[in-house]
Amino acid sequence: MSDIIEKIPAFLRELLQKEYGGEAERIFAGYQMRRPVTLRVNTLKADGEEIASALCGMGIMFERWKEDAFILREAQKETLEGSELYLSGKIYLQSLSSMLPPLALRPRAGEQILDMTAAPGGKTTQMFALSGGKALITACEKDGIRFERMKFNLARQGAERVSALHADAEKLDPFLRFDKILLDAPCSGSGTFLADGRGKIGEALLRNCIRTQRRLLKKGISLLKKGGELVYSTCSVLKEENEEAISSVLGSGVRLLPLPEELMRGLPLLKGMENTLTVCPDGLFEGFFVAKLKKE
Repeated sequence: MSDIIEKIPAFLRELLQKEYGGEAERIFAGYQMRRPVTLRVNTLKADGEEIASALCGMGIMFERWKEDAFILREAQKETLEGSELYLSGKIYLQSLSSMLPPLALRPRAGEQILDMTAAPGGKTTQMFALSGGKALITACEKDGIRFERMKFNLARQGAERVSALHADAEKLDPFLRFDKILLDAPCSGSGTFLADGRGKIGEALLRNCIRTQRRLLKKGISLLKKGGELVYSTCSVLKEENEEAISSVLGSGVRLLPLPEELMRGLPLLKGMENTLTVCPDGLFEGFFVAKLKKE
């Protein structure tokens, strides 16, 4: 463990120890773990049984995490990316943790939904599929390259009815209103850091992310209809990016909603604010935070 800790930037190590005490050791251990390939079934084009049968035909062993989510412990990502399942849009390679925010939002047919920072489109297409292809989703992305990648993924997944918007969500028309909003905010990536050197986290990046998160969260709340719901998520385990961001908007007609028990069941959770979840990185899950707000 000491070798792993030495590879973690000192400021990050100190922050985690301050925020989590002895539980920080669990996070440090998660930083050294390689996670298997995981995928989500695109229920607009296939069902779980069809994908299970196809994987068996390819000689690929799998486990099911949820009905439409598969864990492939021995498969290579490249093998899946070259398969008909992937190229036809029947599956989408996606981490288990990143599937949580759309499940928390519970998109329904006919709802006006905004995905504020949508690229590359995994959560957008998941929300569209969860609604049976009948939610009215606007997917917003300000970066041009990422926007084009998102449009490609929307088309491949059969989500052409999603309105792709090349724009900064912070600058959306203040008169727009949505039933539900997903804000998977830009973050430091402290939940996906890997001690093999692939993760890059700096103090300047963290400070910039915190400022951006607060602005986007405030904007998102302003765009909600009365009674509307917003799911806020990050791939971070730092309280400054998570609980403190949520606390900054509570009150004045905004409250936290409890998350579904079935969503939290079986997750490697860290201690945190009531009615939120913080996933500890481990051998299956990336570190992740999810909270659900309601505008009253």
